[in-house]
Amino acid sequence: MILVDEPRWPARGRLWSHLVSDVSFAELHVFAEMLGAPRRGFDRDHYDIPENRFAMALMLGAILVPSREIAARLRTAGLRRPKHLSARR
Repeated sequence: MILVDEPRWPARGRLWSHLVSDVSFAELHVFAEMLGAPRRGFDRDHYDIPENRFAMALMLGAILVPSREIAARLRTAGLRRPKHLSARR
């Protein structure tokens, strides 16, 4: 299932949402591609999507959840990749 939180995270003059899958990264990448989100928007376990793509994410079937539920659902699915554990670039 694809999940999204409300666009409330400020960066670069915009508000952003987190887009995740509680099934697989493959599902998430396919959905993000349908949404028109660039692959560079993927950050370890989620896509950052700008507020102007939020309504389209919902129209495509993403489920709106509270921000605190995003990390919980990723952990439950075994898909959480915390920053401190990710490989250094």
